[in-house]
Amino acid sequence: MSSLVPSPAQSLAESAVQSVDWQAIAPPTLTAVVALVVLVADLFVGEARKPLLGLLSVAGLAASAALLVPLLDGDRSTFCLTGEPSACSYTVDRFTLVIQFLVLGGALLTALLSVTALKDARGRLPEGEFWFLLLSSAAGAALLPASRDLATLVVALEVASLPAFALVGIRHGDRRSSEAALKFFLSSVTATTVSLLGISFVYATTGTLYLTQVADRIQRVDGQLHTLAQTGVVLTLIGFAFKTAAVPFHFWVPDTYVGAPLPIAAYLSVVGKAVGFSGLILVTVVAFPSYADVWGPALAALAALTMTVGNVGALRQQTTRAYSAVRLLAWSSVGQAGYLLVPIAAAAYSDDAEHAVGSTVAYALMYAAVNLGAFAVAALVGRSSTANRITDYRGLYARNPLAALLLAFFLLCLAGLPPGVIGLFAKVTVFSAAVDAGLGWLAVVMAVNVVIALYYYLRWTALLFSTPEGRPEKHSVPAPLTAAIALTAALGVALSGAPQLVLRFADTGLF
Repeated sequence: MSSLVPSPAQSLAESAVQSVDWQAIAPPTLTAVVALVVLVADLFVGEARKPLLGLLSVAGLAASAALLVPLLDGDRSTFCLTGEPSACSYTVDRFTLVIQFLVLGGALLTALLSVTALKDARGRLPEGEFWFLLLSSAAGAALLPASRDLATLVVALEVASLPAFALVGIRHGDRRSSEAALKFFLSSVTATTVSLLGISFVYATTGTLYLTQVADRIQRVDGQLHTLAQTGVVLTLIGFAFKTAAVPFHFWVPDTYVGAPLPIAAYLSVVGKAVGFSGLILVTVVAFPSYADVWGPALAALAALTMTVGNVGALRQQTTRAYSAVRLLAWSSVGQAGYLLVPIAAAAYSDDAEHAVGSTVAYALMYAAVNLGAFAVAALVGRSSTANRITDYRGLYARNPLAALLLAFFLLCLAGLPPGVIGLFAKVTVFSAAVDAGLGWLAVVMAVNVVIALYYYLRWTALLFSTPEGRPEKHSVPAPLTAAIALTAALGVALSGAPQLVLRFADTGLF
């Protein structure tokens, strides 16, 4: 009979064995597999057939996004502790699916923009390395919203970030690109180091890395460890604040966007922000809800500072300066990050934190669609005006009426003006989250910043319909670029027609 009783070694071995839900992890896994296939195929494909790697990458990202559909039937978890079903490293819920849809969709649109950019580069950009790095970063970004322990969260964050550094500096011999990559790398590594120190403090006080267990144990830490736990919470948040481009961790944004290939700037503005904000939501609302009195006021102050600095920076852009269009979009993205921070800060004061966080997710969906659309039109204009000044858009309507109308629509969405109803709806949702949480002062700051932003968005929009200087030249629009512009336009128009669907879709299901 004694032989039937499992030994301690057997019990330990059984607890170490994990049953893997392959369907749950399929989207980021397929993206990573396609990245490896592209890397290997690059060794055997001749220069004339390198564009096939781009088509393979686009198909891989589309297939990864399609794999999200079977996961809509209910929540799934895998890599869980034996006997602790709530302590899992990977969870697929509504929040995960929405962010993964945003990430993979954003990466797909970036890939469509990149196909044209690589063709125009005429061999100056290494195609195999480019596609491998983009897919690797997208795989890490898709993994992050499903991560439910601090170790997996940091690994996903770095897998998403490290290839992005290389993508920013991928133009060999371009000093501006190299400087941008170095600034991005050094500041990001510093922020990650600070976060790792904070996570080590959290682990020292709680004895676990699983978010649900951290949330439970950090409430009952010994009095002597309370200061250490509080310091750990603050330091952990710093790294994610950097990824969101929150002030004062924003200084890398303008130079990085200008130095990077334009599709990568678009990728960082959308997917990079999705990574930062999803990580920030997980560590605040899921792991540290009992420390809301610490991160709530901090995020509210960061939100006010970020939206103000971003919008003032965009307002000061000179229309004749080289790359002023990209710089304006960069500073605008900093201002938009401030709006995205508002509902997360409101979650600390709200009785319905899930609804508040849903406002951030809804705003992120709107911002992703229209901002990628604006970058797509900027990529179109940049094919004939390499300096990409705001003044290069003067009279765009005479050269390409449809592109001008769509850019005007995207800019009005970002400003929150009709016919960009989805932009107005998203801003009202964020504004309501602040008011409902009792953050009236933050709502006032947001209202002032929305008015400031109106000026530079409308100034750019007015230029599109001004009288052109000289004879108008027609823009040729390659098929991949046409597809990117059409997809973002269709999404923006559809969401403006039924804006209530965004908030319903963004119901996070985190609790």
